[in-house]
Amino acid sequence: MSDAYRPHEALVAPARRTASLVRLVLGGVMLSVLFLSTIFAASALLNLVLPGAPLDDTAAALANGGTPYGVLANLYIFGFIILALAITGRAVHDRPLPSFVGDWPRARQHFGRVCLYMVGLHLALSILLPATPDLTPEANLAPSSWLAFLPLALPAILVQTGAEELVFRGYLQSQLAARFANPRIWIIVPAILFGLLHYDPVINGDATWLIVGWATLFGIAAADLTARTGTIGAALGLHFVNNFFAILVAAPAGNFDGLALYTYPFALGDTDALWVWAPLDLMLLLVSWLTARLALRV
Repeated sequence: MSDAYRPHEALVAPARRTASLVRLVLGGVMLSVLFLSTIFAASALLNLVLPGAPLDDTAAALANGGTPYGVLANLYIFGFIILALAITGRAVHDRPLPSFVGDWPRARQHFGRVCLYMVGLHLALSILLPATPDLTPEANLAPSSWLAFLPLALPAILVQTGAEELVFRGYLQSQLAARFANPRIWIIVPAILFGLLHYDPVINGDATWLIVGWATLFGIAAADLTARTGTIGAALGLHFVNNFFAILVAAPAGNFDGLALYTYPFALGDTDALWVWAPLDLMLLLVSWLTARLALRV
């Protein structure tokens, strides 16, 4: 392990006793089954509580996040992943949930500093970068409504991003790092799986693999920050602020824009627009990764 990644040992050490690939595969299967089971149970409970609810309409609202409640439901559903990981971690790896975070005080400090720097970066870029007519956002949700939903939306984004960081960086990355010394394996494999999580040709159309590729690169950046700091705090800060601006500030029109203050004049399936947007987004990802490292001096 390189000196830059030596702090990663704090996350990897608890994984060494149960680092076999068989256990990891078993854990992945158990995690998936538990998550899907809890969603099914929650849906059945909702059907009992609201037997007259138009389920087709509800499912559509959840699928595209076209309403504030649809977005919130999509985000809070990730809480079931955290529950599933807590059970799986104990049952398969004899690891408590906090062991996938790293040192809690340091993780909180990393999260706070990276969030502060990321918000400053986004605000600075929004002021300094010239406006592009085809990419200029338009007003969407009324500011008063946006502020009213904010106390629910911020924890929801924390739940969603926290669940993904716990699974992909806290769990998969640490277990693979305990089994393989080569960082290329334990950085790239979880990043690819994270990218494939964003595979949705129904919504994203021809731009599907572009979005998968961007998410994979994001996963690599988050994995690097996790290895450099020994906690998921920095990666979570990067992820949280990214999703705050992507979901609550300005979102592509027509998909997951129910809580966005503004919307961009293109949809996720608009390949031409996304190819124009992609270089800017990749530049932002690179600058964000460097800014997070600067924030923590790693």
